[in-house]
Amino acid sequence: MSDRKVIHLHKDGEDCYFGSLSAIYSVFTKEDIGIGYGALRNYGVTPEHPYSNNKVTIKEGVLISAKTERRKKA
Repeated sequence: MSDRKVIHLHKDGEDCYFGSLSAIYSVFTKEDIGIGYGALRNYGVTPEHPYSNNKVTIKEGVLISAKTERRKKA
């Protein structure tokens, strides 16, 4: 199973979590964030390379979940 990424956005003392960079723009505007989607995508947010300006900090991380041992139905 591949790692699932999560995008962490910190703005005005609050934290929000998204499944993709584009999902940020379903809640916030370019003006809220201080950068457009295309520019943010081109910036290349990674765990080692977060994006930060005077409005937000955006980091990428890995979602960790418990491994389950589900049985297949017979």
